[in-house]
Amino acid sequence: MIDAKRSGEKILVVEDDEAILMILKDDLAYEGYRVSLARDGRQGLEKALVGSFDLIVLDVLLPRLNGFEICKRLREAGITTPVLLLTAARTQETDKVTGFELGADDYVTKPFGARELLARIKALLRRSAAGREGVAGEFRFGDVLVDFKGRDVSKNGKAVHLTPLEFGLIKLLIERRGRVVTRDEILDEVWDEAIVSPRTVEPHIVHLRQKLEEDPARPCHIIGVRGVGYKFIV
Repeated sequence: MIDAKRSGEKILVVEDDEAILMILKDDLAYEGYRVSLARDGRQGLEKALVGSFDLIVLDVLLPRLNGFEICKRLREAGITTPVLLLTAARTQETDKVTGFELGADDYVTKPFGARELLARIKALLRRSAAGREGVAGEFRFGDVLVDFKGRDVSKNGKAVHLTPLEFGLIKLLIERRGRVVTRDEILDEVWDEAIVSPRTVEPHIVHLRQKLEEDPARPCHIIGVRGVGYKFIV
């Protein structure tokens, strides 16, 4: 059971299937979350842009505006609210990678169980809350400055947008710099209680390199260790 009875976090659910929408609304409300609903992509984007939400549950296949486009526009607008994508069972691996590259934090494949979905929601909310609390101090590598307390990242003096999950990932790698961090360790520390495959880590690493490395194809700081995990070096 997810203990959110006293938390009252606000969750926006964007889903065009009325049956799924009502099930999600009831399950989330029962757990103590405040739930707002949107039944198509354009309505979902409008609510996400003006509302103050702790999490957005977003279906990929939506009328009027698909979930990928919504996620892209939110990140371009500087909105860092965690996004959990709902994908169809037939969704290709490349579509899931696309979601991560556009700024999504996690995904659940339909049909999904209530316990799995709630566990992933809890994990995302906990990561986001931990990120907001921040860690004192700054860390610089190359032209990148990471401000743990302010939770800001800049490169060459220009702000770099990282999702809550990406920030948690670079924070973990920096904290354990010089050491190999296995994929399982990353899942335990960054993904928390979410049920995900070790393969999930790779697209996030790729996206992080694209944002922070001088040459993402030949990274100097976020180094892969074949068959094991990753190592951060200065």
